[in-house]
Amino acid sequence: MSKQILILGAGFGGLELSTLLSESVADDVNVILIDKNDAFRFGFSKFELMLGRATMPDVSLYYRDVVMPGVEFRQETVLSIDPSAKSVTTDKGEYNPDVLVVALGADYDFDSTPGFAEGGHEFYSFEGALALRDVLTSFTSGKVMIGIIGQPYKCPPAPCEAAMLLHEWFTERGIGSDVEISLVSQWQLPVPPSPEGSKAILDRFDELGVSYISETVITSIDPENKVARTAAGGAIPYDLFLGIPIHRVPDVVEASGLAVNGWIPVDDKNLSTRFDDVYAIGDVTSAPVPKAGTFAESAARAVAEHLIAEIRGEGSPTPFQGAGVCYVEFGDDLVGRVDANFLPGTRPTAPFMQPSPALTREKGQFAAVRKARWFSGAI
Repeated sequence: MSKQILILGAGFGGLELSTLLSESVADDVNVILIDKNDAFRFGFSKFELMLGRATMPDVSLYYRDVVMPGVEFRQETVLSIDPSAKSVTTDKGEYNPDVLVVALGADYDFDSTPGFAEGGHEFYSFEGALALRDVLTSFTSGKVMIGIIGQPYKCPPAPCEAAMLLHEWFTERGIGSDVEISLVSQWQLPVPPSPEGSKAILDRFDELGVSYISETVITSIDPENKVARTAAGGAIPYDLFLGIPIHRVPDVVEASGLAVNGWIPVDDKNLSTRFDDVYAIGDVTSAPVPKAGTFAESAARAVAEHLIAEIRGEGSPTPFQGAGVCYVEFGDDLVGRVDANFLPGTRPTAPFMQPSPALTREKGQFAAVRKARWFSGAI
């Protein structure tokens, strides 16, 4: 009798886990992959939307193209999760799987920062990136502030990428000298685990005239006076505020009792939760790794190996490695790379490869490989 495995969320983690199970034990499992959306989109596509270089269909990989033995995709919205009973209710039915994997990612909490919803903009959601496109088109001069409001947040280098890409975009429009860009961060360095990467980013900022305001916590936005208030009592002026919102688990996860202190705690070797046969991977967990797609993939591999060994009754699964790659856009069609490793029990390491055309091509290949692997070669 095949084992039913229910995966909630079809992002990096959910797609990779489904693929690995299909490749190894398709005849022994019935994998149901659920997501409320009809398509997957790479996070870095938000920059293409924000800058008007692509439309939503251009960056969408539709789940209808997921064709894997032993795997069925269903577009449904998760309404409730009972981890003790391993039961899930969606808008289209109820499930009682043998194994439950929660990969629902992180949501954004705009309302927890006073003034943000009323006077700020964001590019961390696809809808926000699309809305920002029109705002940027009408912006001709002034101060653009990119504010990291809380942590942890998805893709740590992304705010830095936004600063560099926006400078390039404003320059292409002929108004680069009329726009001042600043990045406000709670961190001393842009990418704390990578001193080399941080130096490269700060050197690029100096070259472009982008300001990096470190160790500063934004507590509220004052849209009327156009200032960002800080925990130290300061007020930083802006004309256009682009915020990285506070992240949180989805409401359905919070209501389930899975989360502790804001995120789902997991075993650092196989990503199991405190509930039997319930796992969690990706941004929804408190695993000590960045909230980024390749780390969700790494977690998916650990869960897959664990489940495959259980199903086959043999093998020694490799524990969660906590490793991932972050590509960093520097503008001018140059991309750098951070190879981060947060192996449990060791000090994080994150060596950096300097921006180059070769890494730009490599990033393109990174996306192409996953398109082919998860979507049967869909483009």
